[in-house]
Amino acid sequence: MQKITPFLWFDDKAEEAANFYVSVFKNSKIGGITRYDEEGAKAAARPKGTVMTVEFQLDGQEFTALNGGPHFKFTEATSFVVNCETQEEVDRFWAKLSEGGEKSRCDGRWILIGRL
Repeated sequence: MQKITPFLWFDDKAEEAANFYVSVFKNSKIGGITRYDEEGAKAAARPKGTVMTVEFQLDGQEFTALNGGPHFKFTEATSFVVNCETQEEVDRFWAKLSEGGEKSRCDGRWILIGRL
């Protein structure tokens, strides 16, 4: 078990995001999914039974995605570096991860992802 797990905050697309990231990186998988129970749903103003958290791994790195509401937004203040072996690998990840979003930086053999 890794000591620190990045926790990614979403309004209501945690499961969708986790499925997307798992489709991009090899050796990745969805783990546990927790849902809002009656008490949690009331406190979070969410429908009972909707997804609260999704645990997932990207090439062995553990993450948790949370549907926590619109209180916090992704910014480039939180970024992840994807180390790549070749420019072809950089280009492949760059195309998939920046599709439909805001592009940040792609420099040589690594990619800086600012908006997940």
